[in-house]
Amino acid sequence: MNTAEFLETLDLEGRLLAAAAAEAGPDAKVPACPEWQVRDLLRHTGAVHRWASGFVAEGITEPRPIGDGPDLDGAELTDWYRESHRLLVETLSAAPADTACWTVHRAPSPSPSAFWARRQAHETTVHRYDAEEARGGMPSPIAVEFAVDGIDELLRGFHARSRSRLRTEVPRVLRLRTTDPGTEAVWTVRLSTEAPVTSRDATGEADAELCAPADLLYLALWNRAPLPRISGDDTLAELWREKGGIG
Repeated sequence: MNTAEFLETLDLEGRLLAAAAAEAGPDAKVPACPEWQVRDLLRHTGAVHRWASGFVAEGITEPRPIGDGPDLDGAELTDWYRESHRLLVETLSAAPADTACWTVHRAPSPSPSAFWARRQAHETTVHRYDAEEARGGMPSPIAVEFAVDGIDELLRGFHARSRSRLRTEVPRVLRLRTTDPGTEAVWTVRLSTEAPVTSRDATGEADAELCAPADLLYLALWNRAPLPRISGDDTLAELWREKGGIG
C-alpha cells in the first residue's frame, strides 16, 4: 500500500469511529478494553492523533509522552475528536516527503510522514472497531490488503523492538498464514529469549501455525477477536494471548 492509500483509509476510519461513538454514547462500554467507556476511547484516540501530528508538523526528533484528552464529554468530546482527526489528516497530507521526525518503530517506510500515515491508519482502524463494538451491530469491513499490512506492521515493526515481551526460553517457530483466495500471505516468527525475528516466507518447520482470513487474523492479533484454532503447539497461542499485546 502507498501513503495516499493509507491517508484515504485514515480519513475514512476516523469518520466511522466518530459516527459509531456518537451512536453508542459516552457511557457505552468498550468490550476489548473493559476499563474504558466510549468517552475514554475518544480521549485516547484524539490525544494520539494530536501527538502524532505534532511530530510531523514540528519536526520533533525525540520521543515525547502522549498528552491527556480534554475534560469534555458528550457531543463536545465527539467534536473535539473530529477536530483531532481532521488535524492529523491535514498535517500528514501536507507533509513533505523528506520530513524528519521521530517514529515509534523502524518497520520499512519511505519516510517518517509515510510511517505516521500507516501507523495512524491502523491505530484508527482498531479503535474504530472498538467504537463499533461498543455501539453494537455489524462492524465495518477491513480490506484484505490493509489487514495483511497491519499484521506485517505488528510482527515486523512492533515485535521487532527490544521491548517485545513475545519470548520463549526454548526456541520456537510460529507460522501465520492468511487464507483469502488469491491473496495468501505468510509469516514465520522465530521466538527465543531475544526479540522475535519475523520473515515473510514459509521457510523451515514450524512448531505451530495460525490460519485465518486476513481481517480475522488482524483483529485477533490486535487482541480484538479470539485467536483462530492453532495447529501444532497450542502453548504458542497462549503465549500470544499473554505476551502479544502492545503497550
